[in-house]
This record gives sequence, C-alpha cells and structure tokens, in this order.
Amino acid sequence: MRWLFLTIISLLTIVTVVFAVQNMEVVSVDFLWFGVRLPLAFLIVAVYIIGMATGGGVWALIRRSVKGVRRSD
Repeated sequence: MRWLFLTIISLLTIVTVVFAVQNMEVVSVDFLWFGVRLPLAFLIVAVYIIGMATGGGVWALIRRSVKGVRRSD
C-alpha cells in the first residue's frame, strides 16, 4: 500500500511541475493589502508546497484526535 501512495504522490508532483514549467507568464496576485507579480510557475509550486505542509498538519491532527477518542472509549 505504501508503494501505491508513493506512486500517486510522485505522479501528482510530476504533473504539477510539468504544468508549472509550461506556464511561465507573469501574473499579479493580490491578497488583502499584499500584492505581488511573479511567474505563474512559482505561484503554483509555492501553493503546492503550502498545501503539502498544511495538509500534512491537518492529517496528523485528525489522526491524533481519532487515537484520543479510541483511547477514551
């Protein structure tokens, strides 16, 4: 099962990198008072990395919560 997850993650990473490299035009991003102009590829990679970091944290929190509920039963 571990190899299946590793394969899926690897394929999604490769697809994201290929998509980012093919989209190098500069875009403008505005959020609240913060604005920046950068290549779309950098934006895609940054959002992907932030998503991996926050998704992993949420997944760990859910696992810990489930383990805590199982212990208290």
